[in-house]
Amino acid sequence: MSRMTTFDPLAPFQWLNVSESSGGGALGVIFSVAFFRGLDPAEVVRRFSRGESSGQESDFGGLGDKAYEFVDETDGGDGGGYVGVFKAGEWCVAIEPHGWMVTLHEVVTALSQGCEVLAVTRHDYAAEHSFAYAIDGTLVTGYPLRHPHERYGSDPDRLNGFMRELGMGLDKPEDEAAWDAAWEDNYDTAVPRGFALAAKVTGVPFRPDMLDRPMLVGPIVKK
Repeated sequence: MSRMTTFDPLAPFQWLNVSESSGGGALGVIFSVAFFRGLDPAEVVRRFSRGESSGQESDFGGLGDKAYEFVDETDGGDGGGYVGVFKAGEWCVAIEPHGWMVTLHEVVTALSQGCEVLAVTRHDYAAEHSFAYAIDGTLVTGYPLRHPHERYGSDPDRLNGFMRELGMGLDKPEDEAAWDAAWEDNYDTAVPRGFALAAKVTGVPFRPDMLDRPMLVGPIVKK
């Protein structure tokens, strides 16, 4: 008799959840990944750079070097300063090492003008892990990854079906015991659940072999 196995939907995204004490993984403990539908990679770079650049061909190592130099020059307070973009099916994937800009409300809504943007940020220090989904200048759904009951946006319940499939508790905890249980459930699973949700929405699972793809790299220009 064959033994049935249960697929863990978070397993493909655990590489994004490696603790700093275990090396931090390929992207470290501060990074953002955004998915764009309706734009090509050069246009995505132009939006991040506010028209200053259409990107230069590079690889993930080159992106990391530029981000590291930027962080070293600015002491890390302005993120990683660069983004690398490549095509994945109907979407473009934008990687922001050491950064969190793309999930900021004013940034993701500007980037989403005339297109669709879904972004996930991991930030193990000053900021909160976060998720943002915007369409044509409107933030549709956002939430702190460890608090899925704190959804906001023009349609905060848009992704509830997918979120429930991933085991997220969507109701606000009613007492201290429930808060403790929710925190325990979400603390170590928040980042892989965020990327699993992104994959359900976009159909593009963010895999480690994607870091081997050629990409266009350009600066992130703030206002």
